[in-house]
Amino acid sequence: MKIFDPLKKAFIKNYKNTNDPDVRFRYGVTAGIFGIVTNAVLFVMKVVVGLMSRSISVIADAVNNLSDAGSSGVTLIGFKLSNRPADKEHPFGHARYEYITGLVVAFIILIIGGSLLKSSIEKLIEPTAIEASVWTAVILAVSILLKSIQGLLYRDFGKSISSTSLYASATDSRNDVISTTLVLASTIGAIFRPDVFVIVDAAVGLAVSLFILISGIKLVKETIDPLLGGKPDKELVDHIIKKVSSYPGILGVHDLMVHNYGPAKSFASLHAEVDAGRNVMESHDLIDNIERDFHSEGIFMVIHMDPVITDDPELNEMKQSVTDLIDKRYDGKIKLHDFRLVKGVTHTNVLFDAVVPFEMKVTAKELADYISANIPKTDKIYYFVINIDRAYD
Repeated sequence: MKIFDPLKKAFIKNYKNTNDPDVRFRYGVTAGIFGIVTNAVLFVMKVVVGLMSRSISVIADAVNNLSDAGSSGVTLIGFKLSNRPADKEHPFGHARYEYITGLVVAFIILIIGGSLLKSSIEKLIEPTAIEASVWTAVILAVSILLKSIQGLLYRDFGKSISSTSLYASATDSRNDVISTTLVLASTIGAIFRPDVFVIVDAAVGLAVSLFILISGIKLVKETIDPLLGGKPDKELVDHIIKKVSSYPGILGVHDLMVHNYGPAKSFASLHAEVDAGRNVMESHDLIDNIERDFHSEGIFMVIHMDPVITDDPELNEMKQSVTDLIDKRYDGKIKLHDFRLVKGVTHTNVLFDAVVPFEMKVTAKELADYISANIPKTDKIYYFVINIDRAYD
């Protein structure tokens, strides 16, 4: 049993059914309320001891917790909005509100980091005496423990429901643990040598603010990618390809496209190759069954059936020769599909698609020239007509 399973059982009905929008919503609500309460408690404790000790680093840490409480509130609102059902204006639902929530949290982090940077610089220019106490150190130590638990909960919940906003909150909590540890070290030093640690306190505040700004910038990128249409998760791509390929009668898979309208609602399309000699109704029934199986996983799949000829010796020999040539030069990084021959009186056109990784700058003409120059010579004339596809990886 995982450490947070008892909490899930207590507050989230059917917590294992994470494809259910209502279950996702309850995950978000539970995490949001937990974050608001714990961060509010930490803010009150830290701001009291920070004002008493006149420590800019402790006050900075307290303000950071206040922003975290606000971020948890934003996350809670985001889950509430994302749980709204589809309507006429949004036929695919509102689940992308989760991404927007994550982006808002990232901008809050940036604003807080900028404010703390300004305060720390001012403290460096005009140092103020610190009156740190053992109680300050104790409260900071408690804060580190509570923040660690908070981060673990966010990450566990985020992993359970693949939530961008909860992952962002988990990253923020981890940052808080690191920054509060620095503040604690500075506070302990100030207890013994307050004269020396006046500057150290300001320097730590400066380091904490820079750390917050850097993490905020990273979070902006991580949360904006799904809104812009970033490439799908590699595990999801591998799962789709492996699952479709596992069905008897599927000879190959290509042209996979994945879009999502929130973490729990993915839309995918692909081309599946089947034997052209097989009864078309049987192949169509197979495709229907595969699509239905994916629907039960929350993936709305549309499959285009590609009949391929498997009993043409000339085609099979040419495909093997071309594949061997391309594998030899490009280390197997380029994959072929839709291989076919169009035979004419004077020549034969060899047509196929080549799936090329984005980072490889290979043109269709370059491939065609290379194959033409190296293909075993026969008494027949072959022209190579190639279409370039781009791979996710």
